Amino acid sequence: MRSIKQPGAPGAERIQWVEARGRAFTFMLEAGVPLLEAARRGFAAEGFAGGVLNFGRGTLGPFAYVMPALSKTGENAAFYSETFRPEGVTRTKLGRMTLGTRDGAPFFHCHGLWTEADGKASGGHMLPDETIVTEPFEVEAFGLDGAMFTAEPDPETNFKLFGPVAAASTGARTTSRAFALRLRPNQDFAFCLEGFCREHGIARAKIHGGVGSTIGARFTHGGVTEPFATELAVTAGAIVPGPSGALEAALDVALIDYTGGIAEGRLIRGDNPVLMTMELVLEVLS
Repeated sequence: MRSIKQPGAPGAERIQWVEARGRAFTFMLEAGVPLLEAARRGFAAEGFAGGVLNFGRGTLGPFAYVMPALSKTGENAAFYSETFRPEGVTRTKLGRMTLGTRDGAPFFHCHGLWTEADGKASGGHMLPDETIVTEPFEVEAFGLDGAMFTAEPDPETNFKLFGPVAAASTGARTTSRAFALRLRPNQDFAFCLEGFCREHGIARAKIHGGVGSTIGARFTHGGVTEPFATELAVTAGAIVPGPSGALEAALDVALIDYTGGIAEGRLIRGDNPVLMTMELVLEVLS
């Protein structure tokens, strides 16, 4: 399996996880406010401090983002590009967000694909403090009670990354058992989730959110992304029994690589290792 040498030693715990309770719901992002604040308000209205959300078509402007890039200093295995600030209104195709905290304040990690006002198709990592909701649009959310994604220094990658931590209950209404997860580098995305579910007696699970990166990508439709640094969003995901009865992860994703190449499709199980991180929520169905 492909691997990328990280600047720090790999930690013994290859999956960070916290068990919690949660609930799926929808809400409208408010227009005229930063995307971060619009998301925070939507979760707070349902009694949640954080969680994950999925969205499709929406409008953003002003808008700022970065793309994956090669590291210029060698302090990280890969890095970010300069900041892009396209003029006019950007129309999203899809996005996945993790809403948590960084330095004691609300923060998000959000990847997506979009079309800029001049017609350019692009994607990457949205910047929370420079992205404004232009018109209201609906999002699908999953709130967490008992867990929170918090950005902390990660010695292995030399980045400050979201990972799940236990949190006090907010008293929000919940319906489901859930796990907040962060997968560490150089392990296959699908196999990692399948092993986790087996170990925790999970027979079926649905993925909510899904923000991270893989070392390039290999798709079941035959497509290949060779550039190793990507920004990826999970467009649909589930872990269910396969034809043999063994658990299989079905992972549909969208990504952009550091050359600007865009790809979408289902990942091949066993051939798509994590580059830096992969954060998501597993809702236990059975």
